[in-house]
Amino acid sequence: MMKHSRTPHQRLAVAMLAALLTSATSAIAANPTITPPTPNAKTLNYGLNASPLGDGWYVIEGQNADFSVDNGCNIINTGFFVKDNKVWVINTGTSRLYGEQQRALIEKTTHQAKIQEVINLNLHPDYFLGNQAYADTPIAATAVTQQGMHREASAYETNLYKLCGDWMKGTESRFPDQTVKAPGQFDWSGRQFETMELSGHTDSDLVIFDREHGVLWSGGLVFHDRIITVPHAHLKAWMESLKTLKKLNPKIIIPSHGPVAFGTGAIDQTLDYITWLDQHLKQSADAGLDINEVMDAGVPDRFKHFAAYPAEFYRNVTKFYPQYERAALGGFR
Repeated sequence: MMKHSRTPHQRLAVAMLAALLTSATSAIAANPTITPPTPNAKTLNYGLNASPLGDGWYVIEGQNADFSVDNGCNIINTGFFVKDNKVWVINTGTSRLYGEQQRALIEKTTHQAKIQEVINLNLHPDYFLGNQAYADTPIAATAVTQQGMHREASAYETNLYKLCGDWMKGTESRFPDQTVKAPGQFDWSGRQFETMELSGHTDSDLVIFDREHGVLWSGGLVFHDRIITVPHAHLKAWMESLKTLKKLNPKIIIPSHGPVAFGTGAIDQTLDYITWLDQHLKQSADAGLDINEVMDAGVPDRFKHFAAYPAEFYRNVTKFYPQYERAALGGFR
């Protein structure tokens, strides 16, 4: 077949088209499209999707909701980093089945790149109950998180089976065998990521920050458009940790719960809610309100659209209000 050389005008048109495509690709990378899961409770398929954030990062978003059979109790954002045919995984979800489907998705997305390590960011069940799927892989968490996992795991398994049903079949805790020391760094195939051990949501909230590209895995410290969960929380410490994260000035935040956020708005939102909660509970206790009156009062309008409201708000009040009542009566908080 005869090849035809392009005229100068044709070469210019091709160059302009290439420039437009490059520009479009950059715009997409700056504002990546995140595809949520599409769970099917009948087939026990979580419907997971790996959404590229750019620079080797992927997020597997969970539903912004409370635990339910319909969503397979998949309310957490997990993800992974890939470079040089190597993969590092962050959090493994709520069940053996989630971990297996997560791993299959990662292997498909990365064309069978070798998984190097799994990182569990804190002790809560949706961060580590999928670890069984990575029996051949080192798994790491902080020392404090590992202690908490061993303490709580049996109760997690029982409670989540009651909440989630068949999604949890065959799930048993597999604990980390490596210890993350923070502050420090991960060197993942020549890329340097900072680690920080903060607290507030739990006693050990591990944060991973890709400073070069502004990508922050904030663990349980940031909730986006969702009421916070507080079984192991300390509000004052949590507020200080959020102020620390704000100073990092991240471009992309992957919260554990709620949609991926761009800029620091999700940090501000979480801090706003916790600050309001702290002040509201103190004022209510000082005024002598009982716990039912506090729950009936609800939240300001700016928080009413948050996922898991009012159920998690009621849990927030139940968890903390007795402390504020004791303080109002001259006891200790």
